[in-house]
Amino acid sequence: MARTAPLVHLIDGPVYVFRAYYALPPMAAPDGTPTNAAYGYASSLLKYLADFEPSHAAVAFDHGMKSFRNEIFPAYKAQRDEPPADLEPQFELCKQVTEALGLASFERPAYEADDLIATLVAGLVRRRARAVIVSTDKDLAQLVREDGRVSLYDPAKRQKVDADGVRARFGVDPSQIPDYLGLMGDAVDNLPGVPGVGTKSAAAALRAFGRIEKIPADPQAWAGVAVRGTRRIAALVDEHRERALRTRELATVRRDVPGVQTTLRTLRYRGAERGAMQALCERLGWGRIAARIPA
Repeated sequence: MARTAPLVHLIDGPVYVFRAYYALPPMAAPDGTPTNAAYGYASSLLKYLADFEPSHAAVAFDHGMKSFRNEIFPAYKAQRDEPPADLEPQFELCKQVTEALGLASFERPAYEADDLIATLVAGLVRRRARAVIVSTDKDLAQLVREDGRVSLYDPAKRQKVDADGVRARFGVDPSQIPDYLGLMGDAVDNLPGVPGVGTKSAAAALRAFGRIEKIPADPQAWAGVAVRGTRRIAALVDEHRERALRTRELATVRRDVPGVQTTLRTLRYRGAERGAMQALCERLGWGRIAARIPA
């Protein structure tokens, strides 16, 4: 009987960090270091490990507020403020928590967590493994595979999303998510789309024509496309096509980040480094967390 391909859990670290920071009241270690985000992050990771008992897992982090995308488009994420002063030192604490819990951790200068996850997924697929991406980030829906080997898990909704789930939510195939964002834009990342093109129009156009560059300017070619105002939409897409293509480029995750090892041995989860985790908990004053460290 053929062995089942390993399932690797790839966790979007920043999602858990920011959720914890805004969910918990201010906390501090005995030395005054703020810890609410790190505490919530540790608690979330421990719950995930207990609930899913992964055999292979990793966490990806952003390296900083800027990436190679800012070189292409300086306004990328420019609307976001710098992290609050009491959150900034907690990113390092979260990385220490990750390593103490025995999880592989990835971070690379000029790249975002999304790119690291995409690179890990690409390597795992080549090794015939499976992956579940733990994130609420819609950009990562582009990595979901039709064969079921790569899926999403939304930790907020506690819901697994496969290719059909992506289509149900966005109206397009997973591979079309960058084109969808190119047409729609993405306010979260300060990426402009085509003015006047909404979710339904973007999805209908992509279902009919596939890619941004194949959307015709001639409204006669839109016959049968189930969307109102085809003449107006055709003209808008044609006028702003270059903008949409640039946004698509920025919304496309990189699958080739240098130095990211994707061997299953590297990603094997063998449990917490109990001594390191207990020492970290003692330093930070986390009695309850220490009691939840897996054996």
